[in-house]
Amino acid sequence: MDDINFSVERLGEDTILKCDFAGSPLVPSLEDNDITMSKVMEKLAETSGITKVVFSQKREYEYDFQQTSMLNEIAMIYRKLSREKDRFSITSLTLDRCANYANIWYTQLKNITSNLLLRDPLGAYVELKRIRRRERILLDKSGEDAAVCIRHYLSILDYLIVMLDETKLVIIATPYLAGYSTDDRSVYRTLFSPTIKPDFMYTKLMSSYPKNSKEIDSFTIGETEITIFKIADSVQTLYHILPPEFKLSEEKYELLDTARNIMAEHKPKREDFVDPKRMREVFYNVGKDLIEELANYRRIKLREKEVDELTRILVRYTVGFGLIEVLLQDEEIQDISINSPMGRMQIFIVHGKYDDCMTNIIPTVQEAESWASKLRMISGRPLDEANPILDTELELPGVSTRVAVINRPLNPTGLAFSFRRHRDKPWTLPLFVHYKMINPLAAGLISFFIDGTRTMMVCGTRSSGKSSFLSAIMVEIMRRYRMITIEDTLELPIPQLRALGFNVQSMKVASSLTQTGSEVDATIGIRSTLRLGDSSLIIGEVRSKEAVALYEAMRVGAAANVVAGTIHADSPYGLYDRVVNDIGVPKTSFKATDIVIVAAPIKSADGLHKNRRVIQITEVQKHWEQDPLLEKGFVDLMKYDAKKDELVPTDDLVNGESEILKIIGSKIADYAGNWDAIWQDILTRAKMKEALVKKAVENKDMDMLEAPFVILSNDMYHVFNEKVRKKSKKLDQKLIYQEWEAWLNQEIRKRKYKTEK
Repeated sequence: MDDINFSVERLGEDTILKCDFAGSPLVPSLEDNDITMSKVMEKLAETSGITKVVFSQKREYEYDFQQTSMLNEIAMIYRKLSREKDRFSITSLTLDRCANYANIWYTQLKNITSNLLLRDPLGAYVELKRIRRRERILLDKSGEDAAVCIRHYLSILDYLIVMLDETKLVIIATPYLAGYSTDDRSVYRTLFSPTIKPDFMYTKLMSSYPKNSKEIDSFTIGETEITIFKIADSVQTLYHILPPEFKLSEEKYELLDTARNIMAEHKPKREDFVDPKRMREVFYNVGKDLIEELANYRRIKLREKEVDELTRILVRYTVGFGLIEVLLQDEEIQDISINSPMGRMQIFIVHGKYDDCMTNIIPTVQEAESWASKLRMISGRPLDEANPILDTELELPGVSTRVAVINRPLNPTGLAFSFRRHRDKPWTLPLFVHYKMINPLAAGLISFFIDGTRTMMVCGTRSSGKSSFLSAIMVEIMRRYRMITIEDTLELPIPQLRALGFNVQSMKVASSLTQTGSEVDATIGIRSTLRLGDSSLIIGEVRSKEAVALYEAMRVGAAANVVAGTIHADSPYGLYDRVVNDIGVPKTSFKATDIVIVAAPIKSADGLHKNRRVIQITEVQKHWEQDPLLEKGFVDLMKYDAKKDELVPTDDLVNGESEILKIIGSKIADYAGNWDAIWQDILTRAKMKEALVKKAVENKDMDMLEAPFVILSNDMYHVFNEKVRKKSKKLDQKLIYQEWEAWLNQEIRKRKYKTEK
């Protein structure tokens, strides 16, 4: 077969025709080379059930199921016609009166069905239609004897044309066939576009831009080119990436492939993953030496920058997570979904600016199995038939993420993954004000609750922003107080908060989704916090029976410290129903909840966009006995107004009908029995948050909304509280704000000076 080595490989649900062009002079491309197409068609005709065609020559070029199915239809027609060769034989065409035409017809049909159909099926179709048109013209001009022969020939032509008419290839190509030339393969380039995978990689990439689409944005992150396309006649958006590994020269590809094969012999062990960062450093140093040695041996001159680039790519595809790491470099990416079966579907993402997008990346079975193996070692948790779920955290260069994996038997088609990217810096309330998740008044109210050491539950559906909002609550807690966090998968920004001077202790407990013998149960973890001294308690997510222990801690703490957590619920009563009726927390214990904050993704009218919003801030009053909903135990303080697209205060809040706020105020001499004083405090906090956002936007200094500056701002607010009270013998909110505003303006001048300098 002209030095093309064909083989059939079964991988997962796919049967793959592999075509090795290593020793062939032919171009490994269906769309560009008619001889290549002809030989592949012959092989498809011999082998049924092929779902993918893969060419290999330095890189792998894969034609997916849809493209292969178009080829299969033509191959099956070729096989059918081969079996019916008597129908197109010279004897069949001759009949009694058609000897004069038989040789011409036979030559035409032989060329089309045995040659042109394989290398250019569209050309075969067009040629058949052109011949039929000419024969019909002749039919009108011929006598009866000739007409009998021509009608016989036309019936054969019609038979062939009807078969081709029903194929996907012809149906899709029909708009491009006017004036078709068999020397021009541009139509095939429109219909066929393989995904490309260099030898050293498992992941495949559709490198070509989508046809009939509109480019809406393009940018570069590091060395990776990213283009955003709106797909024509579709609601889908494509996030198209072209990373540096797809732009290398052939000699660099060969270097990487050789280096990867050598390093594959020294796979990291389980103990190496105890410190993934250190492991990557070791593999980077080994990989760099290896690439330099191979380059010298092959007399390839590389600059230091090129060696570094190749080494980073090598590490990414040996001990790393391949193109997942490239995607996660985009700070706007929030979620990455990888669905099974592998090799069939593109990776999908949720983007902060472009919402739900599909990508041009297709992971393979080998890649998925490699990721699963690494995640087992990193987490120390099982992933098998007895434990088909793995939930863990993953630290990658410059980014941390939460990973969930499902496998058989829970997922009948194999491995599937979900990566949730954590923000590099902790969220803050001013940031949420800027992004309109809350408004300044809501930020001021929540800040007041936090300083009032209330118990708070942040509720919402998945992807509503619960964990992010919980981290913003943590930033609001004064650094002088200790915090203890409890999580089964580490998502809260503990390292960042420690670096910012917070007194925080993190605890990791067993996942409620998996069965492990080495990790401490969440319930025991929560109860142990009561023996660790006076601390605020932060629960990453309340999932199951640990809620009973949490409410014990809330009652024992008796509002001495902030207690906050997240839980899946869509309303205050949804929280009550889950905690009391589903999990079994006593009704009286549920009263330990002071504030319920409900977050939700709000869809636009066209359904194409989602915005995260806090839609409700509700207090749980304590007078009810059986049902807080029926006995008006829930008092809404702020509710989402869809027309205004923001939270608005309820009459109960404005009129001071909040028991929780009054309880907080009763412990402050200046506020006891004085609702106006409490309200002015909340408004001052709101005014500060609003001013911070406004000044950040005006000065194009969005770092003012990040945790370091927000913490400093909060500290200064408390300093000025004390200063004004000592000077005025009362908490004069007007003076406090004036002092704070003067400090803010001075800080802005300092920041401008540093920037200009």
